[in-house]
Amino acid sequence: MRTGPGALPEVGDPAPALPTRRRDRRGRGLRGPLLPAVLPAHRTRAEVFDDLVLDAVEDLERGWARELAGTEFAVEDVPPSDPAPWESGGAPLGRCYPEDSGRAARVVVYRRPVELRAEDPDDLADLVHDVVVEQVAHLLARTPEEIDPHFEGR
Repeated sequence: MRTGPGALPEVGDPAPALPTRRRDRRGRGLRGPLLPAVLPAHRTRAEVFDDLVLDAVEDLERGWARELAGTEFAVEDVPPSDPAPWESGGAPLGRCYPEDSGRAARVVVYRRPVELRAEDPDDLADLVHDVVVEQVAHLLARTPEEIDPHFEGR
C-alpha cells in the first residue's frame, strides 16, 4: 500500500471522506428561494394571471354553464404572428375558436398584451374579465351586455 500525497487508493481501501460544501464556489452561500412559498409575492405574474382568467370564467359559468359546457379556456403568452384579417389594429387580447369537427370550442386570452394594456392590478382584473366576456359573447353569438350585464367595454 502506497502512502503520501498523490497516492492512489488500492482496491478494498475505504473511500476517503469528501469535505462537505457549506458555500458555493464564490463564497456567497447556497442559493435558495428569495421568498417563502407561503407569501403572496411568491407567485409569478403568469400564475396570478391564470387565476384572474379562472375567476372570470367561474363568474360566467354561473349563468351560462349549459352553453359553455365543454368549452376550453386557455392562456397563451402572446398571439400568433399571423393575425386574423379582422385583427389589423394592434395585438389581439384574446380569440375564440368555435367547435369544429370534434374539437371543443376554445377561448384563448393572451397574457402579455393584456398586461401591457392594464394600468394597475385592479385594472388588470377588470380587463381580463372584459376580454373573457367579449370572447364568450363572440363564441355564443351574443352581445357582451347579454353575457354580463356589468360589462364595461373598452
